[in-house]
Amino acid sequence: MIVLGLESSCDETAAAVVTADGKILSNVVLSQVEEHAPFGGVVPEIAARAHVTQMDRLVSQAMSEAGINYSDLSGVAATAGPGLIGGVLVGLMTAKAISAVADIPLMGVNHLEGHALTVRMTDGISFPYLLLLVSGGHSQILVVEGVGKFRRLGTTIDDAVGEAFDKTAKMLGLGFPGGPAVEKAANKGDPKRFDLPRPMKGRPGCDFSFSGLKTAVRTALEKLGGTVTDQDKFDLAASFQLAATDALINRMKQALKIYKSDYPEGSNIVVAGGVAANQCLRAALDKLADDNGYKLVVPPPKLCTDNGAMIAWAGLERLRLGLTDDLDMAARARWPLDPNAEPAPFAGHKA
Repeated sequence: MIVLGLESSCDETAAAVVTADGKILSNVVLSQVEEHAPFGGVVPEIAARAHVTQMDRLVSQAMSEAGINYSDLSGVAATAGPGLIGGVLVGLMTAKAISAVADIPLMGVNHLEGHALTVRMTDGISFPYLLLLVSGGHSQILVVEGVGKFRRLGTTIDDAVGEAFDKTAKMLGLGFPGGPAVEKAANKGDPKRFDLPRPMKGRPGCDFSFSGLKTAVRTALEKLGGTVTDQDKFDLAASFQLAATDALINRMKQALKIYKSDYPEGSNIVVAGGVAANQCLRAALDKLADDNGYKLVVPPPKLCTDNGAMIAWAGLERLRLGLTDDLDMAARARWPLDPNAEPAPFAGHKA
């Protein structure tokens, strides 16, 4: 089985070809960083126009690099949500056209499930596993019970941690994208200089909150006055990164109690999403896993950020189970992995 996967939910246009044994035949990703950098964040209209302009070319490139024809495909998968609806529509409509013309099955993939299942492509781990899903748009803790089967243990009640990284980078003038920029600055800073809060620490449950941490960064910056040195920025970036990591680890400790009790057969902790590339977070999670007798599994950095390979693989997982979609499948701006979970008060689509 061979599947073509398309991703266009935010600011990366991507296409990839993946086989059923997890071999990535091609994985083409076009970043829009330069287009959005002047604004310090993703502009939906600019992103959608870029997807329209580039998607056909990237599909052709992915197929050429894979060395196959459309007749060799077993199916085509595309992100059908959640995400910026203009971009999601581009990838999904392209996949529908390929499905119709090549007469192959269509799989509309939940973007978050693409992140969640990547480790099954790279490491072949079995269900269930505990997942920390952290990106610019989402912060969740879930138990991955199977394909399309998720139990949400915790979610953000306001902002996603990746959004907090981006806003901190913008406040400090570190550039875009914010996550890598903050981490680079933090490597030169003192993480103990600024006493920043660890939101939700010690509270019951597994939910996150990062709005107050962003505010604390702004307040600390204002207290420095008009002259802010590079070292001030490095120290504040390091203090923020440590506070965010501590907050995530505290919530994961709560989740582990549930995971140990309800899923004694589970042996893996997984972190996925763009923020999973952060080395400070990885080190803290690795220690947490080791201290509790679990193995931490993390996708390679290039598969943590948005890409077509994860969508192709999620499509393969669904195709194996006969979970295909009709051509009238609608794009969705919001699409929770666990539809039975209680709504978070102020999280909106981030939950």
